[in-house]
Amino acid sequence: MNSWKHLLAGLFAAVGLAAGPALAQAQAQGGAPIEVNYGYTTADHVTLYVAQDLGLFEKMGLKPKFFTFPSGAPLIAGLKSESLDVVTAGLGLAFALGQKIPLGIIYVNSNDATGEGLVVNKDSPIASYRDIGKAQKIAAASGTCAQVALYLMAQKLGTDFTKMDVVNLPAPLLRNAFLSKSIDAGIAWSPYTASLDAEGFKVVSWDPEYTPDGGVCPRMTAARPEFLKRHPGVGVKLLQIETAAGDAVAKNPQLAIDALVKRLSLSPEAAKAAVERVYMKRPTLDEQLDPSSPHSMVSADKGLVGKLSLAMRVLHTTKTIPEPIPLDVIQQSVDPQHLKRFAAERRPG
Repeated sequence: MNSWKHLLAGLFAAVGLAAGPALAQAQAQGGAPIEVNYGYTTADHVTLYVAQDLGLFEKMGLKPKFFTFPSGAPLIAGLKSESLDVVTAGLGLAFALGQKIPLGIIYVNSNDATGEGLVVNKDSPIASYRDIGKAQKIAAASGTCAQVALYLMAQKLGTDFTKMDVVNLPAPLLRNAFLSKSIDAGIAWSPYTASLDAEGFKVVSWDPEYTPDGGVCPRMTAARPEFLKRHPGVGVKLLQIETAAGDAVAKNPQLAIDALVKRLSLSPEAAKAAVERVYMKRPTLDEQLDPSSPHSMVSADKGLVGKLSLAMRVLHTTKTIPEPIPLDVIQQSVDPQHLKRFAAERRPG
């Protein structure tokens, strides 16, 4: 136990140096910490978990209470009841907008399309997404990036999506469905792609191969606008925490692997594969400030706005949602002001 404490002390020192003056200033300010109810879905949230393990929220003057949800639906209920202040999730946040829940999206955590792909059984003749016509039953969870990806795959191939035999199964259930021969293929997301691959199932194509602009599956951190109005500095604090955790992982990648093993019961090998495929390829903050980037937070019709708009149009076309979310609602929810302020504070001079 003492050696673990010494290790943590060393890591705190390293993170303090990596985060720079912003973290040091927050530590010196003192005062009552800001209470934050933070909700997130069960997923490979590398920097969030590392920030928890290193106590970075507390070091930045926040007093977090964390809530883990198995899917987006209960997380949306928490937002609707105003029980949650800050959330990290994927397309579930777009569903929240569809239910007229106000949100301010602060930054993109990762491009989950890099870790989502087409998985087939061990003896499958399917060698890539171009062979999807050979599959009888294809698993893709309704209302998720997996359903959007499968639709876009069909569109790219000129295949009628409505003629596909799609089974509504989430990624955690694909293993048993493959073993029982209930499905021939399925769209799985990280870290389940890594787990399935480790067991000998084949990931034959990844989302960016058949979806536009590197994929249509952003994972985002957002907050209720009312909470941000009461605590206008929290958006920048969250970005400082994200950056400090990222710097800590850059110095010691084992932090990320251990965090996933502990929380998601992954093997170290699967956790390492998930970290390398999703976390190491996440959009940088500079990319999010670039209007021409596919991950832009500042473009009015491309980048994140474009991805959310496309995903909602697909889900409307597949009759998963009753109507698409108006473009202006998405535009108002993507809020780059915190990112711009954070970038300005980091700028030399």
